[in-house]
Amino acid sequence: MNTEKIGFIGLGNMGHPMAKNLEKAGFPLSVYNRSPEKAEDFKENSTVYNQIEKLVKNSSIIFTMLTDDHAAKAVYEEILKSDISGKLFIDMSTISPQASGELYGAVKIKEASLIDAPVAGSTIPAAEGTLIIMAGGEEKDLQRAMPYLEKLGKTVKHLGKNGKGIAAKLSINYFLSAIYQGLAETVLLSDKLGIDRIDMLEIINESASGSGATKVKTPMLINNNYDPAFALDLMLKDILLANNAGADFPLSKVLIETYQSAHNEGFGKDDVIGIINYLKK
Repeated sequence: MNTEKIGFIGLGNMGHPMAKNLEKAGFPLSVYNRSPEKAEDFKENSTVYNQIEKLVKNSSIIFTMLTDDHAAKAVYEEILKSDISGKLFIDMSTISPQASGELYGAVKIKEASLIDAPVAGSTIPAAEGTLIIMAGGEEKDLQRAMPYLEKLGKTVKHLGKNGKGIAAKLSINYFLSAIYQGLAETVLLSDKLGIDRIDMLEIINESASGSGATKVKTPMLINNNYDPAFALDLMLKDILLANNAGADFPLSKVLIETYQSAHNEGFGKDDVIGIINYLKK
């Protein structure tokens, strides 16, 4: 019988629905979030901790879903104060390869394990449990994690040793940043040429240029509502991480300039496809 106790740290736009899927699956779950109000709706069926140390002590597998290098390092600094021998950490954050490597090394020294397992997909796939999970780590650790990862994603790709999950995530988000800027520019061009936006998006989505990425952003473009499923600032962070990791290409310079300027103009909290409002200016 499986006796693993699951902990989940980080209940943001992605972490909250992911942790909910683990709760719905009936696993013994404990959660922690820096701002406690985001954990309120876990109190009925799971354990809510207000200290990371207590969650770690009472969990054998701990998921972390955090915003950036700074947040990840701060949380793992707390984690490393505890006896973590034998525990498995599954970091699903999108952070720099350097930071991920540092976390892996620090956890390993204390005789615990870590998988980097960032995801492709935004809030709807997170809620539906249909994310694509890109994992880097040892095979035995991945096998231990699989019963839980399978409740979060439709696909779990084991890409090799630690760091390979992060590498794949930065690569796919680099591509997505180009898709979203291209989609926004195309819609603005068709607007200028007098094509109804609904018609243009239907053409895009039904043609070879259409994809899950274009389809998921279509309602936002039609309704001019850019509430964030994945914020523009997070995409900017990922483009910069990709650039630092080796994406030194002609297109990367354009993408950095556009997304950075959009952030500077105050569009960073909008959804990433809200880049259209910056480009329209």
